[in-house]
Amino acid sequence: MFELAVLDIAGTTVEEHGCVYIALEEAVRAAGANPGLADIQLWMGADKREAITEMLTDAFGTAPETAVVDTAYADFRRRLEAAYAERPPTPLPGVAEAIAALRAAGVKVALTTGFDRAVTDALLGTIGWDETVLDAVVCVDDVPAGRPYPYMIFRAMERTGVRDVSKVLTAGDTVRDLDAGTNAGAGMVVGVLTGGLDATALGKVRHTHLLSSVADIPALLSIGAPRPVGR
Repeated sequence: MFELAVLDIAGTTVEEHGCVYIALEEAVRAAGANPGLADIQLWMGADKREAITEMLTDAFGTAPETAVVDTAYADFRRRLEAAYAERPPTPLPGVAEAIAALRAAGVKVALTTGFDRAVTDALLGTIGWDETVLDAVVCVDDVPAGRPYPYMIFRAMERTGVRDVSKVLTAGDTVRDLDAGTNAGAGMVVGVLTGGLDATALGKVRHTHLLSSVADIPALLSIGAPRPVGR
């Protein structure tokens, strides 16, 4: 029996209409680079500050000064905040019910993300997800390095008291999500097709399952829907 499901946020559990990658591309362009679609896809699921740094390094041929990265990252956050204000994020269809079903069956649920804590708290606050809905939320600034390193998964295990990584399921919509799950040694590494990559792109990297959505995870684990309160 699995004890913990570690799920990505944007594109995996939350519909944010690709705003994060639009904001990322715009901020990097404003800083003087000219990223293409492949460049943006390469950094899907990554620490956004790292993504900005590396794309600017590729563009300039040398690592940018810290002040340049700080300015671009602040620009990214402003653009993302404006995009979310105009088109607020929402849970993807069936995901809230899936999370409830998992927790009702005794599977703890943690979210991990390439966002920092401030962005994450604002996003989840908009949706109304808190400790009554989730068991843990791990952000990229909680660990030494983001995906594809497995540290956020291990931190989620630490915060939820899960010791055996073979009893952990990870799920995400990017190559880096799958790589992190594989690098952690998770018992299941699930790719979901609710983000910006299709089955062909996700299927190129190691995984155990590809699903249409996180909403399909309870069925994968033979878990039924939670019973209504009072029944």
